[in-house]
Amino acid sequence: MTAEPTPAGLVAGLDVLQRALDYTRATLGTITCADVDRPTPCAGWDLADLLAHMEDALDAFAEAADGTVALHSAAPAPLEARVTSLQVKACGLLAAWMHATSPYVDVGGHPLPVDAVARLAAVEIAVHGWDVGQATGRGGPLPERLAAELLPTALRIALEGDDRFALPVPVATEAPAADHVLALLGRRPGTRS
Repeated sequence: MTAEPTPAGLVAGLDVLQRALDYTRATLGTITCADVDRPTPCAGWDLADLLAHMEDALDAFAEAADGTVALHSAAPAPLEARVTSLQVKACGLLAAWMHATSPYVDVGGHPLPVDAVARLAAVEIAVHGWDVGQATGRGGPLPERLAAELLPTALRIALEGDDRFALPVPVATEAPAADHVLALLGRRPGTRS
């Protein structure tokens, strides 16, 4: 028996997703218990709220690899358990997508190409990884190569008025791609919370 081929376009999306996961896993590793109440760039959310959202998002994106998304929320867990869970789920997410067999994901009755969903996941994961770093003060910048590949998806999110992110903020035209991605999703690059 031979393995089914990877759906067309999925590999490119997985490469971007892998780099977003690597960046965010490193940022998650900087969290301490003292950080849990720190504000984040996400209006009204402290780090605990952001981590809960990230866990729900990872669950949803992992479900998407099976062809559908049925959103549900996990029960809150202590910080150490939540960070460990996020890191494990981040690893599992890529494995789930590597075994995806459907070229589309049904999201609320709307079929989306798997590559598009993988790129949406990469944006969500990378930008919230940056948010974590801003909250702790220990995160690195969004890698420029990754940001350049996230930019078209971030622009599409901003143009569609996706309410999962804040409204775009101004940024200099000559700013690096990372600043444009963050600004399109309502973040003020170069500032700390």
